[in-house]
Order: sequence, then structure tokens, then C-alpha cells
Amino acid sequence: PHLVNTYTNSSDLLLRHLHHSPTMFKIRTSKYRHVYCDPPKTEACHTGFRLSTVTGDQQYIKASSKYFAVALFGGGGQVYVGRHDRPGRFQAGHTPTLHGHSGAITDFEWNPFDDSMLATSSEDTTIKIWNIPEEWEPIDGSGSSKGGEDITESLVDLVGHSKKVSLIRFHPTANNVLASTGSDYTVKIWDIERAMEMSTFTDMQDLCQDIVWDYKGDNYATSCKDKAVRFVDARAASVTAKIEQAHDGVKGVKVCYMGETGKILTTGHSRQSGREVKIWDMSNLSKPIATEKIDTAAGVLMPMYDQDTNVIYLCGKGDGNIRTCEFEDKEPYFHKLNEGFRSTTALKGVCMVPKRSLDIMGCESVRLLKVTNEAGVQPLSFVVPRKSDAFQPDIFPNTASSIPAHSAEEWAAGSSKPPKTMSLNPATRGSENGGAKKQFKTVSSLSADLKTAQSRIKYLEEKLAAAGISTD
Repeated sequence: PHLVNTYTNSSDLLLRHLHHSPTMFKIRTSKYRHVYCDPPKTEACHTGFRLSTVTGDQQYIKASSKYFAVALFGGGGQVYVGRHDRPGRFQAGHTPTLHGHSGAITDFEWNPFDDSMLATSSEDTTIKIWNIPEEWEPIDGSGSSKGGEDITESLVDLVGHSKKVSLIRFHPTANNVLASTGSDYTVKIWDIERAMEMSTFTDMQDLCQDIVWDYKGDNYATSCKDKAVRFVDARAASVTAKIEQAHDGVKGVKVCYMGETGKILTTGHSRQSGREVKIWDMSNLSKPIATEKIDTAAGVLMPMYDQDTNVIYLCGKGDGNIRTCEFEDKEPYFHKLNEGFRSTTALKGVCMVPKRSLDIMGCESVRLLKVTNEAGVQPLSFVVPRKSDAFQPDIFPNTASSIPAHSAEEWAAGSSKPPKTMSLNPATRGSENGGAKKQFKTVSSLSADLKTAQSRIKYLEEKLAAAGISTD
């Protein structure tokens, strides 16, 4: 009995100590608690390229469910488009690339409803829309470079910014709608199908560091060098709310909408140069409802938020490690998960691969692509350990599909819809890539069509003239 009492008293003391100890995140039971990521094998990585990591805090990599894109170092605005299923070594001068801008590439983005459509922005003030051909295979199945034709002709050119374009973001629910911002301190919303501006926001007053759409795409948020976060009605191009000073430090601020909760996450630095994460309530932006101190590292924190599972992957520029925590829409808001991913290889950029590309039956809950200086692009697979070989619906809820909820015209007219969703169960989901696509045509293909039509018209006019029928 004496031993039992001693054990109980010790446990009580330990629990009281843990309860009152300050921790970075609170720990709780969660189905994602033991999510882990093994170091990627060398043969699974994409290597050999010298990347262009221009000044700024961009991600430097973006992915669709089939491809990823990185900007290459050097002139001509070169972009390498790789396939997820074709890791291997890039060979400069041999491996085909995409290029067409006259200035350096500043950002790029994949259309969420078309895995083969890529938008690029540049210091040359333009945005170009590209199509990656179905047969695109710059690296073969053995990991070696394949020669081939470069992609040099864009589908659409969007011209309207007066200075370099720095960030671009596709709309999360409306088809072929794109947001762009640049050094002219404006945000433009584009209908890329008609190659025209839909709205222009001009009340920013400083350089934009981040721009994100909300869950339905009715509004977007911008963080700027003036430390303010502005919430903008995308159709009216007017500010609806504002955080005057999200973080006290001078480093870049990143923003993330937490699904439909009405909460906003921001990452930045404190006045003492410590990295921190804050949660804000859209109904009262006068002060954050939660603040978590992370560490004193200098790199900007990029939050990768999985809104299906509410897991946040905190990726710091220059960090080796990636932290994981779970968001809950009530105090204390943050819950620490496993150790995340630990590495000594510094991160230069990162992106999240769409869920449609994951190994669902292998319980791969998220895949991040990590850009490094020496090891190229590394795929980081975060896995939830499960003993069963069956589909796990509790860790794989329905996710955003590749079918748009509405057209650009419907959205501009006021349509407000959440993303269409799909099951991740391989037995029921089938294959999809947005269904029927709008077929864009390049200038050269249109010129060829016009030449064919003109020849046909000439032939018909000659036939009519021979029959004595006037065409006047």
C-alpha cells in the first residue's frame, strides 16, 4: 500500500508540473499524433539543377497532382517542369525546359482544376499561362535526362502591371481566375480565359509579402512590408478588415485562412526577433486570440496547412526540421504532434502536393516537396501509422476535387460556393482531372487554323465564281 501511495503521489506531482509548465504547443490524443516522415531515398529525389532563389520569401516550388515546377538559375526565365513519378538528374542543355519571359521568374502556380496548366510571373511585368503536353517526360523511367523540345509558346499573356509581378495565386473554387500582385502595389484579378482584368485593388501602399484566398474565394488577404494584413473583397477590390500590425518584427509575414472557422493564422517575428505564430478571429482583429513562440531563428516561417485534417506543417527558411501541430477551433488552438521531420539539410523552399497524388493505401497523409541547395528537390512523405491494409476514412476525409464549383463569369456575378469535394478511396473515386477542359490555343495554332480557313474560303469562292454565283 505504501508503494502504491508513493506512485500515485508522484504521478499527481508530475501531472501538476506538466499542467503548469509552459510548452510550445499543448499535447493531446489525436489520430495524427504519431505522424512521421522518413528521410527520402536519394533515388526518389530530383537533382542536378541550379535553382533561382531570387530575393524574397517565395516558396520556389509549386506542384499539381502530376507535375512540379522550379525556376532555374540564369537568363531567359527558365522553368523546369518535372513529373512526380520520374525522379532523376536534370542535365543542363539537354533536359527540356519551359521558357518565354524576357526577365527572371518571380513566381508560378498550377491551376487547381487542370494539372497541366501552369501560370508564371516575371520581372518583365507579365504573366504567362502555359500548357504542359500529355507526353511531357524530361526524365525517363531510369532517372536519366531525356532530350526533347522545350516549351516556348504560352497559351495566354496577361499584361497590366506596370512593374514586376511578384506573386500569383489561382482561385480555389472558380475556373480560370487568377490573382496577381507586384511592385506597383496593386492586386489584379484576372479572367485568364478572356485574358482580361476583372478587378484591381490599389490601396496597398507597400510591397506585398503574401497573398492568399479564403475558403470560398470571396475574399483574399495580403500581408505587406508595412506590417499590415488587409482583407479584401475580391470582386469589389475594397478593404473589408485590417490588422494594423500583425507582428512587430521586420521579417516577412505569411498568412493562412483556417478553413471555414473564421480564424486566420499569421507567422512572423516579434520585436526581439523571435519567430511566432498567431491566431486571429475575423470578428475581432484588435488582438490575436492565441500566440505561440517558436524559436529565435531568422528564417521566415511558411505554414503549410492541410485543411482536411487541420494539421499545420511549419517550414522555416534555412531550417532542417519541419514542425507539426494540429489546429482546433477552441482554446488552446494549437496541439503539438510528433517530432515532425528532422534533418540537417537546410530548406530553401517548400510546397504541398495535392491529395489526389498521394499513396492513400500506404496512409500517406501529406507530401511536401522540399527545395535544398545541394540535394535538389526532396519528396517528404508524412505517414500515419496504421496496421490495417484497408482504406482509412477517418484519416482521409473528402478533399477538394479538380472540378471547379463555378465559372469565372458566375463568380464575378456573385456566386459563392465552397470547393467541390471528392472521396480519396481508390475503390470509388475513379480518375479525374477537372472533367471537360477549356481548350486554349496558342498564337501559332490559331494562325494555322486561320490559314486553313482562308484557303478553304478562297477555294469555295472560286467554285462559286465558276458556277456564275457572285459573292458580293
